[in-house]
Amino acid sequence: MSIAGKYLTFALGEEEYGLPVLKVREIIKLMDITAVPQVPGHVKGVINLRGKVIPVVDLRLKFGFHSQDYTERTCIIVVEVALAASSVMMGMVVDSVSEVLNIGEAEIEQTPEFGERVTTDYIKAMAKVKGRVKILLDLDRVLGAEGTVALQAA
Repeated sequence: MSIAGKYLTFALGEEEYGLPVLKVREIIKLMDITAVPQVPGHVKGVINLRGKVIPVVDLRLKFGFHSQDYTERTCIIVVEVALAASSVMMGMVVDSVSEVLNIGEAEIEQTPEFGERVTTDYIKAMAKVKGRVKILLDLDRVLGAEGTVALQAA
């Protein structure tokens, strides 16, 4: 399976990440998030998006980064994620959305090994674009059924 294609890139802190454009449903400005009790810290709660209740995850917290005040560039990327039996819509809070890039096969490298104690399953590959490295995410592993468990275990 080819990893090359169109990716929406976004920033968390100084790092740039990419996710397949086909997974993205929409990008919305930050809106009121209703907190839900008894959920992991990175789950911010739920939003009402045109009558649909969608869970929202703060990707900074999910990846173990320090939380940071939201700015006018902070937004929610609504994506479709594969869960065990179906696919669901989820929102991801990111620092800012950058651009849509067409990433070719020549720009993609496999994820390097970081040793046995580091789990990198949620990284699909690394892309070298304009002299910078962008981390291409496997959304189903980051947010899907296995992602929530895998990242908590890491």
